[in-house]
Parts: sequence; structure tokens; C-alpha cells
Amino acid sequence: MKYYKIEVDEEVFEYLKNKAEPFVDTPNSVLRRELINTDNKAEKSIGTLSSFPDLSEGIPTALKQTLEVIFLVKEKGMSRSEATKLVATRHHVATQTVLDKYCRQLDKKAYEIDRLLGDSNINNFKNLLNQKFTNHKIDINDFFEKLSRNMN
Repeated sequence: MKYYKIEVDEEVFEYLKNKAEPFVDTPNSVLRRELINTDNKAEKSIGTLSSFPDLSEGIPTALKQTLEVIFLVKEKGMSRSEATKLVATRHHVATQTVLDKYCRQLDKKAYEIDRLLGDSNINNFKNLLNQKFTNHKIDINDFFEKLSRNMN
């Protein structure tokens, strides 16, 4: 495929940065997704969270968004990147905000999260969340129990 060099102003460049997943997207991939792939999986799946398991009212935002990403990856077959973008859209926040919830707050890099999500034994992720959110073990265990039932 032939490539062309283009110039963009600062406002457009900032828009591209906000839409990009760090260390994954290029300006071209963001533009391709925004301009060409209007029929992408995340947009089609915006209603998929209606089937998301109920969580307690007092659950922290970081835990809720992390569980939503896990649900979309394990239950709906989305990539972590697609799931992150969908959760961000759903909560009207930047993708980076959701990414921070499961990376920085869990002290993990994105590739480590990918490994946890890729494990057939999702218990490692459950144990990590139980260690971080000790006051919400019941919610976490209930979530993973329902997820395991649906995966089998």
C-alpha cells in the first residue's frame, strides 16, 4: 500500500492522540478507524453491556470498568483494545482513563493484562482484583462465577 505524508494542525493532532491507544495505534490506524471503519465491532456492540451482570451500587469505578472490559473480552470475544474503547464510550471518558483503571491501578502493563485475559484460567485475574479491592471480594467472586458458567 502506498503512503502519503500529510500535515495536520495541533487540534487535529490532539484529537488523534485522544483517540489512540498508546503503543498500539498510529495516526494512520486512528484515521482509518475513525473515517473508514464506521461499522466497527465496538460500535455494533454498544448494546452488549445491557446483558452485563449486575454489580453493587458502591463498587469503585476502577473495579467496575475493569470487570466490564473482562466481560467484553471473555464473554463477547472482543479484543482488550476494542473492549476498552467501548467501556470508555459507555462511560463518556477517554480510552486512556479506562486503560489506567486496569493498568496503573493494578500495577500492570497492557501486555500483562492481555496475558491475564488470555489465560484459560481466569482465576489469576480474579485473585489480583481480590487483592486490590479487598472490600469487594463478594462482587468479584460473583462476577467470575457467572463468567465461568457462561464460558463453559
